[in-house]
Amino acid sequence: MTTPSDLSPQELRILVAAAESGGFSAAAEVLGTTQSAVSHAVRGIERKVGTVLFARARTGARPTPAGTTAAAHARRVLRMLDVLLVDARAAGRGTGTDEHTAGGPLHIAAFRSAALHLLPPVLERLTARRPGIEPHVRIVREVGPGTAGEVAAGRADVGIATLGTATPTPPGLVTGILLEEPYALVRPAGHRASRSLPLVDWIENCSSYTREWWATQDWIPRATIEADDDGAVLAMVAGGLGMAIMPALSLTGAPSTVRITDLGPTRPTRSVGYVTTPELAASTAVRALVHELRHTRAAGMLPLLTGARA
Repeated sequence: MTTPSDLSPQELRILVAAAESGGFSAAAEVLGTTQSAVSHAVRGIERKVGTVLFARARTGARPTPAGTTAAAHARRVLRMLDVLLVDARAAGRGTGTDEHTAGGPLHIAAFRSAALHLLPPVLERLTARRPGIEPHVRIVREVGPGTAGEVAAGRADVGIATLGTATPTPPGLVTGILLEEPYALVRPAGHRASRSLPLVDWIENCSSYTREWWATQDWIPRATIEADDDGAVLAMVAGGLGMAIMPALSLTGAPSTVRITDLGPTRPTRSVGYVTTPELAASTAVRALVHELRHTRAAGMLPLLTGARA
């Protein structure tokens, strides 16, 4: 039995569309309805929730902090309704909810080097074993909320994230460490005084907790060249424009024009893991992905993350 404060799935969809579209007219286009219908529905949602969810203006309607929170919960509820159908149908066919019968879309947010070098072999194995799963990978910059923020906001089922950094994981999420990724010095091959070169960096690297380690290394100069991402940093180093301190995933497939040097036993590392919600952690698709991540790591199929080229 419903109560007057219950929100229907359609109301949740309207809430999400309004929050993501920047206005009721744009949401109406997405939903195939009218602006007045969306506006009326939002007023009803606000009455049920008991607070203002959108700030109205001539330029559109923007979610208030309460609206942003409500939209995040709405995305997660709608996603669980999708999971309910997949898992219930599998159970109805007598296949249960074993990972081997997992199906449906699986939305993954990953930072760039993880998406390029860690996920491909994992997803290859996952889809070969469980062809019903449809992975959708989106690259998210690991700055601010990062990939964990995408999970908390309901825009991703799983995030491949850097854990233990200065930005804490949003409360209430489930996490698991997959590997410790060591940092190494990367410099142009053949350069006689490579440590005299300027330091090339990118914002995601600077946000790492390894900043404390960097502060104790008087031989590392202040970064004077900043690139958009780790791929651009590696290209600049390969071109002789500077040196860099980079994590192992970013150095996967590094060209022969760079030299990678181990930073020794006190080298910094970065914890790479997965993030999901408690409710999705039990879903067949997410369980299947986590299983493959752990299995692939245990089988030594992830990119080589220890040692470095001298």
